[in-house]
Amino acid sequence: MLKNLDIGQRKLWRSSQEKTNVNMPHPLKYFTMNKLIVAFVGFFLACASAVANDKSKLMDEIAGYLEFAEYGGGTIFAEQIPRSEYAKMMIIDARDAAQFAKEHIPGAVNIEWRQVLAKSANIPKDKSVLIYCNTGSLSAQAGFALRVSGWENVKILQGGFAEWKSKGGLDANAKASGAEPKH
Repeated sequence: MLKNLDIGQRKLWRSSQEKTNVNMPHPLKYFTMNKLIVAFVGFFLACASAVANDKSKLMDEIAGYLEFAEYGGGTIFAEQIPRSEYAKMMIIDARDAAQFAKEHIPGAVNIEWRQVLAKSANIPKDKSVLIYCNTGSLSAQAGFALRVSGWENVKILQGGFAEWKSKGGLDANAKASGAEPKH
């Protein structure tokens, strides 16, 4: 084929062939890329299966908890807690650090509601745990997460810090029973 071309045409043809060959991947590159793609897809499917298994286990745990949870069993009102009981329990303020610094229930530790599972090693299972936020909604989520994870000793302060204060704080129980608070 090159015999029928003049010198200029031959150079042009060779030049085009060199460019084509430079951009042409080596057949082994396809083989390696295919192996990489297959490995990635396999890894992805394995991870997806593990996540589906974990999600299934989580759903089973939640369903099991909901079947046996008593109505209101995870909540407690300020009026139900005698002043002397506060010293016997771990109290978790689930609000952010700025709100905790401003004011909190005496003896409380600050663990923001999103962090309760990450810091669960610091939360005892062998004594009462009271958890609260401003109104009770975020602490209810944190308390639910803890209860589903095995902390059966967790109570959510109904109405949160705002209601606790309005009912008399540490003296809410005494006020509700008509007794004079003792200081």
